[in-house]
Amino acid sequence: MQYPKGKLIAIGGAEDKGTDLEAGEINRNNLNFFELGILRRVVEEAGGIDARIEVITTASTIPYEVGDNYMNAFGKIGCTNIGVLHIRNRQDTANPEFLERIKTCNAVMFSGGNQMRLSVTDGGTDFLAILKKRYQEETGFVVAGTSAGAMAMSKTMIYEGNAARAYLKGEVKMTTGLGFIDNVIIDSHFEKRGRFVRLTQAVATNPSCIGIGLGEDTGMLITEGNKMEAIGSGLVIIIDGHEMMHSNIADIPDGNPISIENLRVHFCEKGNGYMVKERKFLMEAKDGALIKKQVHVE
Repeated sequence: MQYPKGKLIAIGGAEDKGTDLEAGEINRNNLNFFELGILRRVVEEAGGIDARIEVITTASTIPYEVGDNYMNAFGKIGCTNIGVLHIRNRQDTANPEFLERIKTCNAVMFSGGNQMRLSVTDGGTDFLAILKKRYQEETGFVVAGTSAGAMAMSKTMIYEGNAARAYLKGEVKMTTGLGFIDNVIIDSHFEKRGRFVRLTQAVATNPSCIGIGLGEDTGMLITEGNKMEAIGSGLVIIIDGHEMMHSNIADIPDGNPISIENLRVHFCEKGNGYMVKERKFLMEAKDGALIKKQVHVE
């Protein structure tokens, strides 16, 4: 099996701490931006400050504001070769200029907003096919996304689900995402918005998938479609349902509480890693080489 040669960077979303905006001037969570430490890592993985990065604002309802904030934040760390693609509908995905730009850039970055806008707008298009081909075949090509842009990366995607009612069957709605990676389900703003049970139900109904819960200002760098490294200041929670035993979710009516036995959960801070196919937690992950360290107790 051929592994993807590109890299995915899935980020949990947070306000941009690198801007000069006063607190409360805008609803920063709606921007679903992320802190400059993670942004620097995206630039580094893309090839440095001279890399060409295209920001795709499709998911956002305030695309021009989001695009301007990306441009400003990249500028603060010395990047000048940044573009913004305001793709609002499926017709825009066929724009020859946009297609040429994604064929020649070093990285793309999907903004936050509504992940359903991404799947509906990009699904089945030449635009998405080009990005997926480059991700599969080109060493170093980076696909990054924050919040909704991260959730849409996987083949199986959560598009709706009230966290307070997620323990009830049917409250978590699933669809097909952009499909850069199989066998995972990604959720964002994870602990801030109390989404543990939401991701648990998603995994319980798709136990072949690993659940990745991304905290704000936190992400996962994924190489070879399998090797993950936690980045940023917060927490990534892994939910593994492969060894699930009892589950009532197939038999109960919608609206009833779910019952699940034997889920495995891992907490990953910055520098920890995880192997998706092997379902293995790793204490250290550096430069794409993931190393299992032994803990010695004196």
